[in-house]
Amino acid sequence: MRIGLTGGIASGKSTVSAYLQRRGIPVIDADLVARQVVEPGGRAFEEVKAVFPTAFVDGLLVRSKLGDIIFHDNEKRLILNELMHPKIRQQMLELAAQYEQAGHSVIVLDIPLLLEGDWKRLVDQVVVVYCNASLQKERLMERNQLTAEEAQARIDSQLDIEQKKRLADHVLWNEGTREALYQQIDTWLKSVQDN
Repeated sequence: MRIGLTGGIASGKSTVSAYLQRRGIPVIDADLVARQVVEPGGRAFEEVKAVFPTAFVDGLLVRSKLGDIIFHDNEKRLILNELMHPKIRQQMLELAAQYEQAGHSVIVLDIPLLLEGDWKRLVDQVVVVYCNASLQKERLMERNQLTAEEAQARIDSQLDIEQKKRLADHVLWNEGTREALYQQIDTWLKSVQDN
């Protein structure tokens, strides 16, 4: 079974991913794969370099330079997504198939923007890590040393957490202790593995 794991920024998705990995569940991180595909020899390296040559220094992508380009030009951001998303998807699916061939019955695809794009069709179940918006904002401000306005701008760039919760097949509530979250994960994992 392929599980899509998502949640709002600072909702606790990384905590869930790390715990699942400690439990022996393979987790394929979309952000990590996105970095790999633009490394030299990566699936999207040549195409991204051809379209965004000023983002490269000494043959390597400088992420901040690419960010400066795409965050000020919506058309260029769409072009980058069109170049990268198929490559990221392909690599994630290949990794999932390798884990399945190795005998894993549950594989987690950690995709921050799972519900914002067309990624949902890649998974059998969507799990959302949830905390209420005010707690999310408080955590983000503390974690990233942001002002309230900066934190809210980042939160607003994603699909609303309440909408993500409604679209989920399963919700992990992360408003209490870490131990309480782990207990929820264990209960959910048992139900998935028993199917």
